[in-house]
Amino acid sequence: MESVVALSYGAPLVVGLATIGPGIGLGLMAAAFFNSTARQPEIQGKLFVPFIITLGAIELLGLLGFATFFLISLKATA
Repeated sequence: MESVVALSYGAPLVVGLATIGPGIGLGLMAAAFFNSTARQPEIQGKLFVPFIITLGAIELLGLLGFATFFLISLKATA
């Protein structure tokens, strides 16, 4: 019973931390990409593919945070 109570308090914290970190990372990275392409438009073609790959990696971190939460909640209720 105590694990269910702890889970009800910890769940919003885990989900919030899992989203705020990648959200800040995505925002900073997108700002840097748009700033660099505004200064030198000819470099956009060289930066676009690494930009998209890194965006995917950052999104994966957020999804792993959610998956960790669901695995912990399944273990706590079992």
